[in-house]
Order: sequence, then C-alpha cells, then structure tokens
Amino acid sequence: MIKKLFDYIEIKTKITSLFAFFMTMAYIFYIRRPVNWELTLVFFGAMFIFDLATTAINNYIDTKTNHQILVYTRRTAKNIIFALLGISTALGLYLSYRTDIIILITGGVCFACGIFYTFGPVPISRQPLGELFSGIFYGLLIPFILLYINLPEGAILSLELSLRTISLNIHVVPVLTVLLLSIAPVCTTANIMLANNICDLERDVAVKRYTLPYYLGHKAVYLFAALNYFAYSGIIIMAVFRLLPPVCLLAVLAIFPVQRNIKIFLQKQEKETTFICSIKNYVVIMGSITLAIFISALIRGG
Repeated sequence: MIKKLFDYIEIKTKITSLFAFFMTMAYIFYIRRPVNWELTLVFFGAMFIFDLATTAINNYIDTKTNHQILVYTRRTAKNIIFALLGISTALGLYLSYRTDIIILITGGVCFACGIFYTFGPVPISRQPLGELFSGIFYGLLIPFILLYINLPEGAILSLELSLRTISLNIHVVPVLTVLLLSIAPVCTTANIMLANNICDLERDVAVKRYTLPYYLGHKAVYLFAALNYFAYSGIIIMAVFRLLPPVCLLAVLAIFPVQRNIKIFLQKQEKETTFICSIKNYVVIMGSITLAIFISALIRGG
C-alpha cells in the first residue's frame, strides 16, 4: 500500500524541493537570523505536500495522454490528488494568514503553475517552458519564501494596497542576494527537466509534446553542460562581494565529478542509463554548496 503510494507520488524524486530548502536554511544560519520554526515548518509542509500533489497530477494526466499505467483506479487516484491539494492549500492559507499578502500572492502563483503544469488546454509541460518554470518555482521561490518568513518584516520587499494606491518597496541588496543564492537550484532543477526532455524527445513528439529540446535540436546537450557550469556563478559572486565567506568557494571543487557526468551525458542521452547524470549533478552541486554554507555558519558561530 505504502509502496504503491510512493510510486504514484514519486517520493524518490523530491530532492529538488528539499535541497533548495536546506541550502536556504544553511544561509539563514550563516547570517545568524533566528528561525521562526512555526512558519518554517508550515511552509515546509505546504511546499512538500504540494510537490507531491503536482507529481500525482502529472502522473494522472500522463496515463490518459501517454498510455502509461496508473497504479490506482482513477477514482482513488483523484481522491489522493484532492487530499494532497486540500492539505497543502490549508497550510498555505494559514501561512498567508500568519504573514502577509506577499506570501498569499507568491503561494497563489506557485499553486496555479503547479496545477497548470500538466493540466489544462495548453499544459506548461507540453511547451518549451518546462525548464524555465520548474527552475524558477523550485529554485527561486522556495528560497524567497523561506527567507521572507524568517527575515524582519519588509527586509526584502513590502507591498501596500489601498483603494487608491499600490505601493511596492524593493530592497535591492536583499533581493540580489536571493537571486544569487537561487542560481544554483534554478540551474540544476532546470537541468533535470532538460535532461528528461532530451531523453524523451522522440516519445514526446509522438504524443505532440513539443518541449525545449525539440526546438534546440542537438544544441540542447550543450545547454545542459552550460547550466551545470553556470550553477556555481551565484556562490562565486557572493564570495567575491563578501555576502558569503571565501571558504564557500571550496564547493567549486565538486566541478570534477560534475564534469565527468557531463561527458557521459554528452556521449549518450538515454533515459535508462544516462538521465541519472542530471540527478547526480544536482546532488553534487547542491550538496556541496549547502555543505559549504553550513560549514561557514559553524565557523562564524564558533
């Protein structure tokens, strides 16, 4: 029973949300901000359960359009989706109630994109936008929301609404910090989607699913390589401008196993054998950066 559920929601693929979360937590520890554990745990629950829900929706739709096998009856599969959406929505609304309209708007955008990624007349997953959306919503918005709820009110940005005016105040340095911190998870998350679409290109075209590799052709593999390299740019820039200590540059040494996986994938793009290279590179890049920031936090705390 549990194994069937885990297969349906693909529990083993959830590292894309977990690593972005833990990397941001490491940065919060580094800057010595007290963690609001109530809001942080509520956000983690909403984020993780909604991630499960979007995967379940994706698998449910794919069994209708791609002739894949559904592990449950359609009624049971729908009920699981509704339960996951209900729980994540309730947690998200509670988080919005305890914070402000910024979290409500950001959460609402995440919710809409997660639903329409596979569902709807023109799903995002059937367009050359999947890499962009997955990178932004897993790699950027998770760090943004986590930092927003743990930094002082208005530290990143603030929004004031009235019947006559809308006022948005953006603090440039904190926003740039969020963007730089998010480069690694954005690039590596997008790369998993890119590698998946490269490997599935012929199958996707057969079901009229025209993803980014369809338009890029063989150049898609070079984009795969470039995103792996560019993932390190954020932490390098942060170290240069003292937003992170130089010790964080040790994470760049992980480029050697990353390069080995890039070479393997460039030689052959196959779902069963080489797609795993994108997952390995995600773990290596995000793991090394997260560990480097945690070590920096420990050194600074000591």
